Amino acid sequence: MSTTQTLTGIFDNFLNGKKIFLKRDVLRHDYIPATLPHRHPHITRLGGILAPALGGSKVSNIFIYGKTGTGKTAVARFVLSRLEEKAKEIGAPLRTCYMNCRLTGTNYRVLADLCRSLGASVPFTGLAVAELLDRFREFLNMKRQMLIVTLDEIDALVKSREDDNLLYELTRINESLHDSWVGFVGISNDLHFKEFLDPRILSCLSEEEVVFKPYLADELYDILLERARAAFVENALSDSSLHLCAALAAREHGDARRALDLLRVAGELAEREGSTAVAEEHVRLAERKIEYDRVSEALKSLPLHPKIVVIGTHLLGSHFPEGAITGDLYDLYRELCSKVDIEPLTQRRVSGLVNELDIMGVVNARVVNFGRYGRTKKIRLGVEGRAIAETFSQDGSVSRLLSHVPISIRGKVSR
Repeated sequence: MSTTQTLTGIFDNFLNGKKIFLKRDVLRHDYIPATLPHRHPHITRLGGILAPALGGSKVSNIFIYGKTGTGKTAVARFVLSRLEEKAKEIGAPLRTCYMNCRLTGTNYRVLADLCRSLGASVPFTGLAVAELLDRFREFLNMKRQMLIVTLDEIDALVKSREDDNLLYELTRINESLHDSWVGFVGISNDLHFKEFLDPRILSCLSEEEVVFKPYLADELYDILLERARAAFVENALSDSSLHLCAALAAREHGDARRALDLLRVAGELAEREGSTAVAEEHVRLAERKIEYDRVSEALKSLPLHPKIVVIGTHLLGSHFPEGAITGDLYDLYRELCSKVDIEPLTQRRVSGLVNELDIMGVVNARVVNFGRYGRTKKIRLGVEGRAIAETFSQDGSVSRLLSHVPISIRGKVSR
């Protein structure tokens, strides 16, 4: 049978077979449902803080934080969409703008998106950041516009001194506005993010704080049950499978995103094998597939220098089970760079890469205090070493580093 015939058979089976899904997009992260179970207090709190904007009053900036999958983004977008709908209904000059800072990427794109949210036309490139900031101020003053900006994954804006300055300028922008104002809702997955903020920014940004705690297993079950009713055909999902999805996700810090992923992938696996219902075995298979795919894709997408940092952390794991200190990791990183004939980055930049990898969950970095000898970080892998070996052994740029025997740490003992 030819490849074309095989594909035709797959497509025909899908079109003619018995369906499991009614609307699978309901199980996607970016779907905002009509109700958000177990987040009523957070919705009420956020709505109460932002409500004065409907009367033209400047609202407090808000900082929202909590672990991934606790409903931060969904609640923020839910409340702000309703707020904007009410503003249109009563004719209030209020707009909202949402952006994910990690996806937006650069200072220029952040400011360009803010300008476009006001209807301004700005080029995709070519202007200085200061010029864009001036244009943003001018458009606000000209339109006499109230604007509430949601900066999701706001920690991506403070990776460098330059970005830190941009956030400072944004939080101080109201000082140069007349009949307009800007309010900010900052969202971060990093519970320690505030510790790295400039105190001047923190005093402006954290006027109000909303903390999201992880979901419990029974709360995740309620969320999944509501989504499942809209996502699956009747009798295509057993209650035991739903409970298993909730239990597995609750075990991993109460992450609703993971619970939804498990349910969706389990349904897709059942659909591909021609089953008419999602069984517990499909959920177990989905768990293994998601974990492997998530780690593997994250590792494959890393640039060269972060890959070398991860391999260095992997190699040091057998020598320092509790974690290697920054200095030892940097020494080994330089060794590995020499082995692949590339120029190493500075220790400060490598420390920044470690922070980024920590946010991703690829490594775990914790600060330890050595008293009068100062503070440093202890760094260890946040994923299985087997995943590192399997993924990077297929990467020609770094595969030979996996067998490297560290020279710089000879004679050292685990701290």
